[in-house]
Amino acid sequence: MEDYRRIADRIADEITAGRLKPGERLPPQRLFARRRGIAGSTAGRVYAELVRRGLVVGEVGRGTFVRATPAGAGPALVEPATEAPVNLELNYPSAPGQSALLAPALAPLQRPDVLAEALRPAAATGTSAARRAAADLLATPAWRPAPDRILFTGNARQAVAATLASLVRPGGRVGVEALTYPVVKDIAARLGITLVPLATDEEGPRPESVAAAHRSAPLAALYLQPTLHNPTSVTTGPERVRRLARTALDLDIPVVEDRIWSFLADGDPLAAHAPGLTHVVDGLSKRVAPGLTVGFVVVPQERVGAVAEAVRSGGWSAGSFALEAAVRWLADGTVRRLVAAKRADAARRQGILREELRAFAVRSDPHAYFAWWELPAPWRADTFTAAAAAHGIAVTPGPAFAVDPNRTPDAVRLGLASVPESDLRRALRTLAGVVRGTP
Repeated sequence: MEDYRRIADRIADEITAGRLKPGERLPPQRLFARRRGIAGSTAGRVYAELVRRGLVVGEVGRGTFVRATPAGAGPALVEPATEAPVNLELNYPSAPGQSALLAPALAPLQRPDVLAEALRPAAATGTSAARRAAADLLATPAWRPAPDRILFTGNARQAVAATLASLVRPGGRVGVEALTYPVVKDIAARLGITLVPLATDEEGPRPESVAAAHRSAPLAALYLQPTLHNPTSVTTGPERVRRLARTALDLDIPVVEDRIWSFLADGDPLAAHAPGLTHVVDGLSKRVAPGLTVGFVVVPQERVGAVAEAVRSGGWSAGSFALEAAVRWLADGTVRRLVAAKRADAARRQGILREELRAFAVRSDPHAYFAWWELPAPWRADTFTAAAAAHGIAVTPGPAFAVDPNRTPDAVRLGLASVPESDLRRALRTLAGVVRGTP
């Protein structure tokens, strides 16, 4: 993906050359991202970088505007930022000794005969061994998917894309939490899907909001994250999950249930209550590693063919080598050991978060690898993101998650997983000092 600073450089050139004039409004970040073919979070970093350079100013509820350039300040304002050494945007957990745990299962794949088979193209249906292993992995006390309903993709993002492509025609409406995974916003833009924000509370999506959105114009599907919702880390309670399932059943709305973080928390999926409508998405990128991963999607029996065709047509099939490695890691207990280690690691990092940011409005779950920081006034998400970057710390601005561009939160998401614990503590302590100051 193109570096956000190079994109900011080009916008800066347009401002200093006078092609973008003082007071002129930049497009909303979502539209900017779509026009340039970049992720919404990348667009957020571009705008934050322009704020940091003093070239634009964001006004809540109005947008982002070009500032009047102080006389003689042109070259200094476009100085590029240094690389942020502490990246709290990325969020891929890694357990101590992870590579040593993963290596033994890959050794047999070095045999020419085994390797030849593992390098063949993989079907969306995978292999019988992969389906059985995935069913065991995804099972909960009240739910176990039938192996013949499991399909495989290169990663969980591709599983979401294939499932939505199979369910929703261009122009269709999909109900989502008002704050949602930025990649889903990108997928919707590419598929021509309209995302409809659903009202939420401390337990997640409100069933009556689903019904109201469907009454205004039919929803083709729901995309929900009931377990450790990204970015707020809210887990929807069992009674609310049952009510959401009943609402989906009553209105006959298919559900895409994203459970990518469910390995960190116990609980049954929404699919346990509405198996005929729910498509469960999960994967190995968080449980294992992002570099060699597999996505899963459990679909209602009658939809196996439609989703498999979407996987094929989108070029989203899992690689045979990754699929074979996944089966071996699942069979020898490697994934189970990694999950246990990452649960303990997440708990330690949450302890650091509580110690360093205890004075602030930070929402998180003791099991989560991320946190949602609601900033105190007068801080805004864009100015705080820029201030953090000036201190060498990258955070994700809240507007990157907002479905409605006119209702953007003054908050940031903190990814806790990808940096050493000592760096995490130092970064959080620095951010606490920043927010005690003024923008």
